Amino acid sequence: MLIVVSGTHASGKSSLIGDFSAAHPDVEVWPDPIEELGAYPTDPGAGVFFQQLQVAAARLLAPVDHPVIAERGPLDFLAYLEAADRLGRPVPSSDHLRRGAELCAAAMRHADLLVLLPLDPTSPIDVPPDEDPELREVMDEVLLELSDDTNLTGGTEVVELTGEAAARLAALERLAALLMRGSGRGPAVS
Repeated sequence: MLIVVSGTHASGKSSLIGDFSAAHPDVEVWPDPIEELGAYPTDPGAGVFFQQLQVAAARLLAPVDHPVIAERGPLDFLAYLEAADRLGRPVPSSDHLRRGAELCAAAMRHADLLVLLPLDPTSPIDVPPDEDPELREVMDEVLLELSDDTNLTGGTEVVELTGEAAARLAALERLAALLMRGSGRGPAVS
C-alpha cells in the first residue's frame, strides 16, 4: 500500500498523516520532501520546488515492500511550479516543466492512492501573510486541475477529502483498509 497525501501548504496534510500513523505504527511515513533536502528556505522558489519534485518522484520510483503513507508527491510540486508561473513569478525553463511532468507521471504509477486535501471553506486553516496565501490559493486550484489529468496521475486512484479532521481521518482509514484487503500487503488496517 502506497498512499500519497497532497495539498497546498496549510491544508492539513501533516495533521492527517500524524493521526493516521498514530493508529498505524506499522505504516511507514515519508515526510515532506523539503525535510530530505535538509534545508528550509525562507523564500522557496521554483528551483526548490523542482528539487522537491525530484525527491518526491525518486522515492515513489524506489521499490517498496511495506505500507507507506507519503506527505506530498511530485504532483504537489508540479502544481507549485504551475501556480508560480500563473502568478508571474520566475519558474524553471519549459524543459524543466516538461521533465517535471514526465517524472510526475512515471512516479505516480507506483502509488496506490492519491489523497487530495483541497482548501475547504467549511474547515478553514488560517495562514499568516508570510506563508504566501496567494500562492497557497493558486496552488490549490492548479493541483485540483492537474489531478484530473490521468497522464500526470499515472492512473492512480484519486480521492478528495474535505471536512473536519475526524471526518478526513475516518475516510482515510476506510480507503486504507480497502487497499490493504485488496493488495494482500502489510498489516491489516481497520
